[in-house]
Amino acid sequence: MNGYGGHILRVNLTTGKITKSPTPADLARDYMGGRGFGAYFLYKEVPKGADPLGPDNKLIVSSGPLSGLMIPGAGKCDFACKSPLTGGYASASLGGLFTAEIKYAGLDSIILEGASDKPVYLFIDDNRIELRDASTLWGKGAITLETELKEKLGDEFQIACIGPAAENGVLYAHINHDFGRQAGRGGVGTVMGAKKIKAIAIRGTQSVPVADMAAYRKAGMALYKACKDSDGLKPWQTYGTTMVVSWCDEIGALPTRNFSAGSFEQGKTLYGPVIREQIVINDKGCFGCPSPCGKYSRLSRYGTRVEGPEYETIGMVGSNLGIADAEDVAQINFLCDEWGIDTISAGGAIAWAMECYEKGILTQADTDGLELKFGNVQAVFTLIEKIAKREGLGALLADGTKRAAQKTGKGSERFAIQVKGMEQSAYATHNATAMLLSYMTADVGAHHNRSWAITYDLQVGREKVSDDKVARVIWLQHVRPAFDMMGACRLQWVELSVDLEMYPPALEAITGIKRTWKDLELVSERVWNLTRMFWARENENFGRNWDMPSPRFYTDAPTSGTTAGKITKLEDVNKLLDMYYEQRGWSSNGLPKPETLNRLGLSELGA
Repeated sequence: MNGYGGHILRVNLTTGKITKSPTPADLARDYMGGRGFGAYFLYKEVPKGADPLGPDNKLIVSSGPLSGLMIPGAGKCDFACKSPLTGGYASASLGGLFTAEIKYAGLDSIILEGASDKPVYLFIDDNRIELRDASTLWGKGAITLETELKEKLGDEFQIACIGPAAENGVLYAHINHDFGRQAGRGGVGTVMGAKKIKAIAIRGTQSVPVADMAAYRKAGMALYKACKDSDGLKPWQTYGTTMVVSWCDEIGALPTRNFSAGSFEQGKTLYGPVIREQIVINDKGCFGCPSPCGKYSRLSRYGTRVEGPEYETIGMVGSNLGIADAEDVAQINFLCDEWGIDTISAGGAIAWAMECYEKGILTQADTDGLELKFGNVQAVFTLIEKIAKREGLGALLADGTKRAAQKTGKGSERFAIQVKGMEQSAYATHNATAMLLSYMTADVGAHHNRSWAITYDLQVGREKVSDDKVARVIWLQHVRPAFDMMGACRLQWVELSVDLEMYPPALEAITGIKRTWKDLELVSERVWNLTRMFWARENENFGRNWDMPSPRFYTDAPTSGTTAGKITKLEDVNKLLDMYYEQRGWSSNGLPKPETLNRLGLSELGA
């Protein structure tokens, strides 16, 4: 099948049975790959009510038709499972080199099912596939482990692995790859740890069949030329996502002290040029990338090296914790990578705990003696280890902000910054209504990568509540996830302004199937509705109330910065949801109507 590895690999960790089957052509047609394959297998194969950390849950790793081919940024794959953090759909995108090896090994998806009774790692060398003992690897840090496996197996093997946090059941543990790339959100690493699989090591040497080699070369070269000719290329190569810090600080979107404000009075110390000058030593890109946003840093004070920090980490464990030193933020980044913890959720949980401490809800008796004030970096270092080991206060925070606030009470729920149980990523949304709606309705919880709509807020008026804003959010929720299904990075489109219409010719040349962008958006819409039904199936009384944001964004106006005194009214939050559900073809409670499911061909799946 052109553009695909051609096989679905199933690994039953309970029995040790390993099987391969051809990738169905109709699956590729209707769900394309990547995120689409993950959502399909999750809904179809994981039984209703499955324990996210039990053997019935599955971890599904999927590449896309562009993955591993010479298309800019074609280095993405998707990890999907039932989330232990939220109880709903989890989908985490991973960059780097891993997805190319999946394709070169003749695979499209790797489905891990069951659970091993002892630590193992999955070894894939083309058609040689084995479960190997990982008893001596269990307990090792993710960066340390990847180094060890590379030395043992060879640099050509690409590694995806977990750290101790996943082994210990931290509900937002990530999967690490290429010494600093992560499938970070929703606890995909936690599920891997529950299955006792420490790592996947993969190498492939097979070719990926292409329908029209001349057309593929022409389309690929045109995309690379568009990247090269972009005015945004040089600054993006130089600063990567750190260039976003100053922009967010200036517009009032930089999370500060648990999202109590959107501008950080010491923010300039975390701006891209400062980080570039102080700690960055090299640029680093993913497979086929002409615009490497990864920055490798040396931390002189700590004697460590780390990929990063990128914007989300700077926002969530820097300004959001009141920490202004770039090297301190990068060291927090390193500790999270090594222990195997998502920096976004960790930053959200620790910021909540700091606010609880400063409000007197938590005392030093609750914090294991830590003076948990905003800006106390040594306390953060200690707390990250405690979270990873589930010790003391760390055990409470390891379950995520929503559960921690529910257990603690005393009004702390009002400043638990999350939607559907997932900590909000690094954009303050007090009066940015399109971005707020994006977080409210994202299909994994409060994550920005499904719909980065804050630029539209600035374009048409941040506080405006209108049908066109809602339509923009929905359009972004179709376009951006289409890249996750193709197996390519969206940043060439977002940051370098590469025309979306340049992708369908490349996809057609590779697969032999003609698709317009409207066709791709329809596949995205199908997957979006399927994941919504997964949430509804797995959570009793799921609906509108699950889409509500933290009360902070409609009750607590910032007192400083660009957005001081600005807020979105609760009535406008509800208006946004009303308009969104109507445009989606959903009920007033946020559930897809039968006619919507019929139109998208989902009734046949039993949704």
